[in-house]
Formats: sequence, structure tokens, C-alpha cells
Amino acid sequence: MLSPEEWEIVRLSLKVSLVAVAGALPVAFALAWVLARGRFPGKLLLDALVHLPLVLPPVVTGWLLLLAFGANGPAGRWFAQTFDITFMFRWTGAALAAAVMALPLMVRAMRLSIEAVDRRLEGAARTLGAGPWRSFATITLPLATPGVVAGAILGFARSLGEFGATITFVSNIPGETRTLPIAIYSALQVPGSDAVVTRLAIIAVVLSLLALVASEALARRIGRGTGSHVL
Repeated sequence: MLSPEEWEIVRLSLKVSLVAVAGALPVAFALAWVLARGRFPGKLLLDALVHLPLVLPPVVTGWLLLLAFGANGPAGRWFAQTFDITFMFRWTGAALAAAVMALPLMVRAMRLSIEAVDRRLEGAARTLGAGPWRSFATITLPLATPGVVAGAILGFARSLGEFGATITFVSNIPGETRTLPIAIYSALQVPGSDAVVTRLAIIAVVLSLLALVASEALARRIGRGTGSHVL
């Protein structure tokens, strides 16, 4: 059985991951669309920047977030003045860090799905009188939905496991930024906490495994008849 503190850690982790995915989803889809369909100078550089968090040490990502979204950072001041949202030592900062780290996986899944859409179908729709937006809504988006769904779930799983960028950016504050990975790390520093580590690790494994299985299952169900899958 989990203690009240451990339930709070699980609840906070789910909250952070869901908010991270919700915030990253429109950005990820827009980037995936640009990378899949766009033809412009600097596309290779944009692709590299999108995937940079996959290869960059998470501590460096957290430090860059600190510079940009900290109390004295340009983005941090703008969000505070415009929307009254602060990120430092807040769960919102943990969600931001998780979103940044999950973004490359989300973009990749969505991009592959968009690239798999037969553009001749879009052309046929336009010859029948459908405008660009109607063609997108009735042809492109439904066919790309498996990648969108899978990308969102993969992003959720990645957000659950985020550690390095989060602890660098918003520290380790119980009830505010202490998500599952950070709680496991904290428990490892305390002698005799093997039972706590085991319980939290099992929860992390189960949630991540369920997310991965759900990602593939949903993508296959939505893409049934086309053989679509993204894992």
C-alpha cells in the first residue's frame, strides 16, 4: 500500500505529464507538419534543433530552461507579466521541462504519420471542390490520427520518466516538483528506503509500459485497414 505522500507523488506525476502533453501537442503537430511537408532553407537545422533534447545532456536542457524561463529570463518575465504564470520551483516548470524532453518523440511519431498520407487523396479532394482546410480536416488529419495519438501517449510516457532537466530547472520540492523519478532518486539517498524505492519503481514501470502498449494498440486500431503503426 502507498502512503499519502506516495499517492501525492503519483498524482503530481500524472498531472505534470498530462499538462506537458497538452501543451506540447499543438507545437509538436505544427513542427511535424512543417518538417513533413515544408521545403525551405534551414529545414535540416530545424530538424536538428527539434531532436536536440534527445542527444543533449538533460542537465544542459534544464540549464537552458533556467536561463530562458527563470525569474530573470526573457521568457520567464514575459509569462509572469502577461499570464501571471511562473515556472521556477513550481509544478508548471516541471511540466515545461517534461514537454521539452517529450517533444522530439511526439514530433517523430506525427511526422511519420503525416508523411505516410497519400497526397493524391488530398489532390482528389480538391478537384472535387474541397478547400485546403476541408481537405486537411477530412483527409489528412484522419489518416494522420494514429501518429498523433501515438505521439501523445509516447510523450506522456516520456514525461513520466523525466528527471535531469526537471531537477536542474525546478529543483526537488515535495508536493510541488517531486515527481516519480525525483522521488525515487531522493529515496535512494535515504538508508533503509528500499521498500519505498521498490513501490515507486514498480509504479513507474507499470505506467510507462501501459503507455507504450496503449500507444501501439490505439494507433493500430485507428489505422486498421491501412496497416498503420508508429512503433
